[in-house]
Amino acid sequence: MTELAELEDPKAREVNERHGDDHGVNLGRLRALAKRLKTQRELAGRLWETGDTAARLLAILICRPKAFERDRLDVMLREARAPKVHDWLVNYVVKKNPHAEELRLAWSADPDPVVASAGWALTTERVTKKPAGLDLAGLLDVIEAEMKDAPDRLQWAMNHCLAQIGIDHAEHRARAIDIGERLEVLKDYPTPPGCTSPYAPIWITELVRRRHGT
Repeated sequence: MTELAELEDPKAREVNERHGDDHGVNLGRLRALAKRLKTQRELAGRLWETGDTAARLLAILICRPKAFERDRLDVMLREARAPKVHDWLVNYVVKKNPHAEELRLAWSADPDPVVASAGWALTTERVTKKPAGLDLAGLLDVIEAEMKDAPDRLQWAMNHCLAQIGIDHAEHRARAIDIGERLEVLKDYPTPPGCTSPYAPIWITELVRRRHGT
């Protein structure tokens, strides 16, 4: 914790807090510290229990993802209110855990929109890597009906799933683009030069173009 405190940078905190993350540690330096520590399951647990955002990010980097029980991951996700902690926990831990599919189904139906967004993030992973068994048309039905009025983080996760269905599954591409055009979610999102807009029709079209070199 002392070492993390020494990495605190007021400018980094200012930038991070704009995104809802209450820490001031440069993530490159945090990763370097994690690389030096290597995997330490007990230390990871102690860091998580501090409740400190930077400590929890470090805990995620040095934990053993496959060692967590389902219920422990459920508790951790509900505790992870900082967006970066939430995202890293889902992407670096839950996706590698044997309970990921069970949690995907449970979280997707959760009344807490932040928890539900984790379920959608896991669904997006399956859309790309293991689509067999997924009802893609059914997912599009839900997105079409619920995304427009969903809270921000849930809306973002559903929009990512919409885009990924359109990018990875040509048979659903036209419908995915049509849903995006009608709902106009993130249509006016400020996108830096050189970056792809998160507006689904543009995102889908650009990624497909890159894949096919057209």
